[in-house]
Amino acid sequence: MTRSNPYNDPTARRAFLDREARLRQLSDVERDFVRLGELPDLNRWLDQVRATGGCAEPVHLRGHSTTLGAGTGEVLRHYSTEAEPGGRLSVRCRNRRASRCATCSREHSGDTFHLVRSGLTGGKGVPDAVRTHPRLFVTLTAPSFGAVHRAGECHRARRRCCEHGGRHGCGRLHPDTDPLVGQPLCADCYDYPGHVLWNAMAPALWKAFRDNLYHHLATRAGVGRSEVRALVRVSAAKVAEYQKRGSVHFHAVVRLDGPDGPAAPPPSWATGALLLEAVHSAVAAVALPCPDTAAHNGGRLRFGTQLDAHPLMKGDGGRLTDDAVAAYVAKYTSKSVEAAGAVDRRMESLAEIRALPVSLHVRALIATAWRLGGLPELQHLRLRAWAHMLGYRGHCLTKTRAFSTTYGQLRAARRRARQRPVRRPGQRDRGRECMAVCGNRAHPGRSAHRRRHRRRPRHNPGSRARRRGRFRPVWWGMVTGPAPVPGGSVERAGTPGQAEVPVIRSEIVIVDDDGNEEPYDPAKH
Repeated sequence: MTRSNPYNDPTARRAFLDREARLRQLSDVERDFVRLGELPDLNRWLDQVRATGGCAEPVHLRGHSTTLGAGTGEVLRHYSTEAEPGGRLSVRCRNRRASRCATCSREHSGDTFHLVRSGLTGGKGVPDAVRTHPRLFVTLTAPSFGAVHRAGECHRARRRCCEHGGRHGCGRLHPDTDPLVGQPLCADCYDYPGHVLWNAMAPALWKAFRDNLYHHLATRAGVGRSEVRALVRVSAAKVAEYQKRGSVHFHAVVRLDGPDGPAAPPPSWATGALLLEAVHSAVAAVALPCPDTAAHNGGRLRFGTQLDAHPLMKGDGGRLTDDAVAAYVAKYTSKSVEAAGAVDRRMESLAEIRALPVSLHVRALIATAWRLGGLPELQHLRLRAWAHMLGYRGHCLTKTRAFSTTYGQLRAARRRARQRPVRRPGQRDRGRECMAVCGNRAHPGRSAHRRRHRRRPRHNPGSRARRRGRFRPVWWGMVTGPAPVPGGSVERAGTPGQAEVPVIRSEIVIVDDDGNEEPYDPAKH
């Protein structure tokens, strides 16, 4: 139906003005819904929203991908974003921060839960015997950089004052939601350079603790330091959490394995009690020299005196179970520096720092990191790039190689599960060789061993997601395979008995709202 031109038709002009008057009475969100409802390709846009799981900041891709047969060069499948709404395809941002994207952070927390849980109870490629290995749940804190207000009963009020005129105590009872919690009693007495430098060196402190733990295990077991690594292996995973005062502390799971990893039992002398003693002594002994700078008085960087360690033996740690520990660690992967009242974006200048809507304490920490980052002797710490993180430069979660599975393996397993054809009740299993093409990657599916001629499914992943009640990648397709050969395998050009690997040619870029393009890395998105 052709609409009348409101510039020429008085009736159409009146209808247009009445519609605009009704739209002005709506909120911005409601007007946006009206605009979306008038899109000609609304259904495809909804398919993309469902496929990304409702991602708050999706990455927009533009380009094309062509799958060719390796032997014949035949075009098996071609996909281009030109037919998509706006000429672009949306994929998940995969941001772990809940402040940026609640959907992707929830998925990342779920992956972290399974990653840590498999290191505690086994599964996903980890032997079930790890639950019988000595394990500890450890919390390592930062030292004191000055008195701060604390939740509950604060510091006892005293008559004395510091040299700057500040009180030595508070005497009040602070609830957990009190904005004063974590703020220094006297900002002039607080060691801001030491605080920022400790955050910057915290990853190095963790590595030094893990290396030093071998020495303390050797001392208590009565073996040489050069021999202990051939007898036992320390596997660990740790997550960083920001305290209210802005310092980082670590929650870690430490496990003792045999020399060959989780599949080998540790020596008989490697008990939970010995590991507990070694952790306490290693935390107290580890120390690193402070970076040499005139902005700080130097000294040694150490962990705080508050150390919490709980043994986890045979899947039962008393008040801490394996699932509870995994959930506790996973919870903090979705949080970041905003837990301390800071921001999750990088700073560009001191003027921007002064305009931040944060507390005076957090602004002083960010400004201190910015100023320290300008010193030539601290350039290697890249403090200006990480000023918004209060100097901390490490990853949120790290683990040793042998502790458990990896994020990549978990995501690949979820991708295979989403791409696997689902058989309805009463439906006959019709095998085919399929190839799921996602972006510029190809993931082999089920092998062909029954029939050849199958109807190719229509490329409508949104409808499939609605029918099956789960999300699937939008960029998803299937190609049929050749005729089966005796023995149940498929022979193609290449090594006999092996499936042909199609050649995938793609040209994909990331495009923002302003039309700017940048290279697309599928490993990051």
